[in-house]
Amino acid sequence: MEEAEKDNAKKQLLLRLSPSLWKELAAWAEDDFRSINGQIEYLLTEAVRERKKKKPD
Repeated sequence: MEEAEKDNAKKQLLLRLSPSLWKELAAWAEDDFRSINGQIEYLLTEAVRERKKKKPD
């Protein structure tokens, strides 16, 4: 695998969630027509984007 491909490859992460949080995320993901993994990735991406907006240069 080329170096650029390695950098662009998605990273895996083990994440432990409470059953109640899992249930809420699953329902939210279903409402947005996403997988739970896709929903978590979307929410993290949005959180990082918001953080960058608020952070002074």
